[in-house]
Amino acid sequence: MEKHITLVGILNIVYRAIAIIGAGVLFLVAYGFNFVTKIVSHFDHTEMEEITPEVFCFVQTILSIIGICILIFAAAGIIGAIGVMKKKEWGRITLLVVSFFTLFSIPLGTILGVYTIWVLLNDETIKLFNPPAVEKNTE
Repeated sequence: MEKHITLVGILNIVYRAIAIIGAGVLFLVAYGFNFVTKIVSHFDHTEMEEITPEVFCFVQTILSIIGICILIFAAAGIIGAIGVMKKKEWGRITLLVVSFFTLFSIPLGTILGVYTIWVLLNDETIKLFNPPAVEKNTE
């Protein structure tokens, strides 16, 4: 089970790192969209009058909110994965919560989420993360 725990940690770090890159691209799209349309309209000598500035602002806001949510979940997943690799209970719980939300990211997120939840809810894994307390003899 040790190899599965290590693999879960590594796979989650890689998956979350790719998500951070995706969030960066989303931010570039959100804030580059207005810039690109100005360049296109300048070279085309046309005005994009049908798209109002409010639409650009709305799109930027929505894409920014989505990007921030992706960054928060990716950071939580990386922190949880590091905790899992160090055999910390808080890391296991954090990664379980994040993996539940990852299930909705079809298909790769679903596969990773199911595998992570299976490994982290395994009885052997729970015993590894919660070793039995050593009782002191008070005689």
